Amino acid sequence: MPDTTLMVVVPRSGSIDPEKAISAKLDWISAELERMNAVKAILGDDKVMFGGSYLSIAFEKSGNEILIPDFTKGRLVVRATDISRRREMIRRWFIKESSAYVVRKVSEFAPIAGASPSGVDVREIAKWGYCTRTGRLSFSWQLIALPDRLKEYVVWHELTHLHVFDHSAAFRKALSKVCPDFKQREHELDLILPYKLPVS
Repeated sequence: MPDTTLMVVVPRSGSIDPEKAISAKLDWISAELERMNAVKAILGDDKVMFGGSYLSIAFEKSGNEILIPDFTKGRLVVRATDISRRREMIRRWFIKESSAYVVRKVSEFAPIAGASPSGVDVREIAKWGYCTRTGRLSFSWQLIALPDRLKEYVVWHELTHLHVFDHSAAFRKALSKVCPDFKQREHELDLILPYKLPVS
């Protein structure tokens, strides 16, 4: 869950009345709090999102590390020597699954988009995806957590950057040709909070 603490910073001159400033922005503050409370986190202590649905995480102490997803029961069994290993094991599983997904989807969508990326990879990045000026597409290791329609949107978005590098009106027009409801998908994507890896 995101931190919903409201912090008001007032200039030292004291020329701004904090109560008036908050009153003036109350509608915006309420809307932001509502949006933040609607956000879904990909990875929590007891659940993980995969394909847009949550799996409950069940830890079993074991000498052999293995992940056993059971989609019919909506759970992910994590077997490891210590519970602290679960996040790293899930991260590795996500990298493998996201990599397979993007290779498959980029191959499927690139001819439709009339695009030819110079390469495709999955890595630990803050964004869902990005395109380099050399035409390389990179995607977040957490992409596999998203529902299909949002994963597809991210792939369409990055493929479109091979034609229009910025987010101009021309980009949005090109994106709408392959993904007509892209604005709705962007809104849905804004409600999903990626897991931030601890800084080591």
